[in-house]
Amino acid sequence: MPPAVPSPILRRRRLGTELRRLREAAGLTGDQVIDRIGWASASKLSRLENGRSRPDPDDVAVLLELYGADQDQRAELITIAHEAGDVRGWRKSYPVMTQQQLGWAEIEAGCAEIREYNPVLVPGLLQTAGYARLRIVSADLAAATAGDPEAGEDPETEVRARLARQSLLDRSDGPRYTAVLEEAALGERAGPAEVRREQLAKLCELAMLPNVTLHLLQRTTVIGEFYLPPTAFSLYRFADPQDPETLAIEGGFIDVMSHEANTVNRYKVAFEWLCSAALSASDTLSWLFEATGRLTDTAAPSTAAHGAAAAPAQRRRPTGRLTER
Repeated sequence: MPPAVPSPILRRRRLGTELRRLREAAGLTGDQVIDRIGWASASKLSRLENGRSRPDPDDVAVLLELYGADQDQRAELITIAHEAGDVRGWRKSYPVMTQQQLGWAEIEAGCAEIREYNPVLVPGLLQTAGYARLRIVSADLAAATAGDPEAGEDPETEVRARLARQSLLDRSDGPRYTAVLEEAALGERAGPAEVRREQLAKLCELAMLPNVTLHLLQRTTVIGEFYLPPTAFSLYRFADPQDPETLAIEGGFIDVMSHEANTVNRYKVAFEWLCSAALSASDTLSWLFEATGRLTDTAAPSTAAHGAAAAPAQRRRPTGRLTER
């Protein structure tokens, strides 16, 4: 089960933010700090404050001494510095993890709330293995066609890594998760009927978890004056209120992260608009059950005898976990 604590990446960002705040409160510039503690490169402090390097707790202690941090601040930030450097220990909690999935896992760890919207796909935390496999193979094919030297990695490892991330939603202390799904992400272009049926069934199961809320945006929905973001995005609010809310904008082949409050707030407003325009959680669950039933009926072999029409398959709501069906 993934850890309930923030990832090393988040710890680095938190540490960097606090160190920059303490430096500015002490009235020191970056150059002055470098001169006083005798570091050879000014970029070392910059990387530390921007969360781009693994911190040395001894270096952090020197900075805290220079900034005049009190005893409680020192104890807290030294602890964070140790957590920020323990990448190997944090990753041991995952049975399998690829570099591509690691970036998302690091953001999701320690979240109190996750909100996601994707105009064309089911978000990764909700995907079945079959749905994920189609997406990953398709992306690898595009990368290989473009001559990407990193294309062609084992897709099954990537699928297992994505599924490892999903156990986040099953944790007793897991985050509150809300997603707005587009009907198009579940339509015929999403994959073969069996892949779509399994995906719909899994969404039914997930929607019944106490910490998961799903909203469906139908093709016929009139948005009106609502702003529709052109790309997929995710909003992350962390259990530690000192960790800044994060926006991830997902492009086709590149992702962008932002902690800038004004930008994050715009997407928070857009997400609320999307939720308002989409079906309610209960209506979404009913839609998912009906859609699952339709695909199940279509796939079921006919039991008609002597030319008589077969009785329609009885539709019922799934019970228990999907793996027990």
